[in-house]
Amino acid sequence: MLRQFKIHKQASALMWVMLAMMVPLTIYLTMLNKTILIEWTLFTISSTPMTFTLIADPTGTLFSATALLISANVLQFSTIYMKDDKFIDRFSSLSATICIINKSINFLPHLMMLLLGWDGLGLVSFILVIYYQNPKSLAAGMITALTNRIGDVMLLLSIAWTLNQGHWSITHMWHTDLYNWQVAAITLAAMTKSAQMPFSSWLPAAMAAPTPVSALVHSSTLVTAGVFLLIRFYPFLTTTTWFNKTLLLIAVLTTTMAGLSAMTECDMKKIIALSTLSQLGMMMTAMGLGMVNLAYFHMVTHALFKALLFICAGTLINSHYHSQDLRWMGNITAQMPTTTSCFILANMALCGAPFMSGFYSKDMIIESSVFYHNNYIMLLIIMFTVSLTSFYTTRFSLATIWSPSSSAPFSHLEENNSLTTPMLVLALMSVTSGAAMLWTMPTNQEPMTITLDYKTYATINNHSSHFNSMSFTTFYIKNTPLMMNNPLTHYASCLMWFLVPLSSQFTMKTPMNISHNYLKSLDQSWLETFGGQGTAKMTYTASNSVMNLSNIGPVNYLMMSATLAVIMSAIM
Repeated sequence: MLRQFKIHKQASALMWVMLAMMVPLTIYLTMLNKTILIEWTLFTISSTPMTFTLIADPTGTLFSATALLISANVLQFSTIYMKDDKFIDRFSSLSATICIINKSINFLPHLMMLLLGWDGLGLVSFILVIYYQNPKSLAAGMITALTNRIGDVMLLLSIAWTLNQGHWSITHMWHTDLYNWQVAAITLAAMTKSAQMPFSSWLPAAMAAPTPVSALVHSSTLVTAGVFLLIRFYPFLTTTTWFNKTLLLIAVLTTTMAGLSAMTECDMKKIIALSTLSQLGMMMTAMGLGMVNLAYFHMVTHALFKALLFICAGTLINSHYHSQDLRWMGNITAQMPTTTSCFILANMALCGAPFMSGFYSKDMIIESSVFYHNNYIMLLIIMFTVSLTSFYTTRFSLATIWSPSSSAPFSHLEENNSLTTPMLVLALMSVTSGAAMLWTMPTNQEPMTITLDYKTYATINNHSSHFNSMSFTTFYIKNTPLMMNNPLTHYASCLMWFLVPLSSQFTMKTPMNISHNYLKSLDQSWLETFGGQGTAKMTYTASNSVMNLSNIGPVNYLMMSATLAVIMSAIM
């Protein structure tokens, strides 16, 4: 009976059941703008109570419901994408585990309990990244795990520095002598999990995982954990004078670097990963500008259309013999109409097309940044980065949908219900979620009065970038932007401003050379000579020499007898 039970067929149903239980609570707390806090004291350590705390508020429940919706659809998609895998049940169990662990970050406002979910996310994501068990996956898993380990250490240090407050609750933080160090540690932990500079290189490397894992990790589970942590801690973090300025600078650099790198990339999944990195930078930018509600708004809408984008990309990859190269694809409109439609909808939402979900969150961030007094240079860079999103998205769409097909002949592209149903559900949410949240959520942004020029600037900027990308891709060589002509800009873009070698080979080269020289000069040289192997060799050589001298013969016996007699007489 147990052998007939298939986990991969029931994992999606489990997520739907959990979503059905979460939706009524989400609607109740969101409509009434209520927060429920439950706290149990487990034991006390030196007058510091160790409590188990649960918090249910609109922020946590709404994002948890969004993550469950995405997980249910992605697990249903994985039944087709991973159908030939022998260990699909193990894969589904790990994918469901990372979805459940993510809930601890949403509902546990306690640093000690948060650390368990934080570390659990890193561990399960490492196992999923190395799922294919090849050298590339192992290297990607190692850089993912080690980078996230920095964030775990920072969270541990913040726990130690919070001990003098007599608690570890996120909701009751106050000023102490070490609050600057606490803010720095929490910010670094969030930066590593959300792949902000200089910790950005692990995010595209994690694309070595299967596509369903990428859809989960890059939309609503792993990478958004850092943004959610900063949203939870935001009232405490803003008590420092340097937090907003530092976060804004790092976020703007991250989103610009990701946008420029996506322009020259030809790997489909890496383009979407760099797009995720760019949108994470946009969320951090909104928080750096003081617009935390808009950052949360964009995080929810981005999770929906980014999961849709990954499912569409996974369908294309599955239909092209698991090739991820854009130059192998093209002309999918005739054989895959549903995938094409959903793919266009996801890209439109990503660019912030009017009345899509990304329009309500992304354009509102741009309008608010223009309305309030902010740094003019930062505003120009933000506008430039928004145009980059439209540029590489149009190039992506042209290469996969409207360009001539470059795949192998006689390749059959098909769609079935397990592929189209998750696409249509997420496409519907990508269209309606932005307006629904804007009209129903009680944490709306305050009214702004701006001129028509500023109101339409973001839309005009997007359309001009679309036109430039279409003109460039049409009149020049396919998929070869101008940045590829110069070797320096080409390598800088492909290597994410050289963050990949700087954060991996550069940091490992010197310790590797030192350990290699130690191995050759000590372990394989002097220690071999003076250690057990050298002693055994010397003893073996000496014993052989003695045996060679002591050949059997009467002269040897006479010499030994005479020597023994002399020794005995000397003793007597």
